[in-house]
Amino acid sequence: MAEILFWLLTALTLMGALMVVFSKNPVHSVLWLILVFFAISGHYIMMNAQFLAIVNLIVYAGAIMVLFLFVIMLMNMNSDTEPQKNKWLKMAGAIAGGSLLLVLVAALKDTDIKTRSLSGAEGNIGLVQELGKVLFTDYVLPFEISSVLFLSAMVGAVVIGKKN
Repeated sequence: MAEILFWLLTALTLMGALMVVFSKNPVHSVLWLILVFFAISGHYIMMNAQFLAIVNLIVYAGAIMVLFLFVIMLMNMNSDTEPQKNKWLKMAGAIAGGSLLLVLVAALKDTDIKTRSLSGAEGNIGLVQELGKVLFTDYVLPFEISSVLFLSAMVGAVVIGKKN
């Protein structure tokens, strides 16, 4: 069952990534990218990394994609303002992409793939409870320093943005 889910999520990720690249509408590309982030979060859950899955959904699929969507909407792109595509640029892009694919295949050719169970990692390594224990015991001082840094950055942004 886990293997079927893995291959389903992989196919969904690859299909969504291809649709991001080949979609002509930028808004549709953003929506396909959100689907890719959801599928990647499914992979994280299968690896017993629930915290990474939730953070991936909140930060990337939530905040970053909303930002991309607003930027695309504010750019007000239409056919009049869109630059004309040059055939030489398309050919250069195809050559660069093919070269990157060739390098990737050559790099992955010599790797040793170890067969592992897809049922997830053993132990409590990816769980939020274990992360919380480590954060509030071993790394409490850096955690508190970063929280004070974030608080001062928020106060600074409010002070800078405030009108006189």
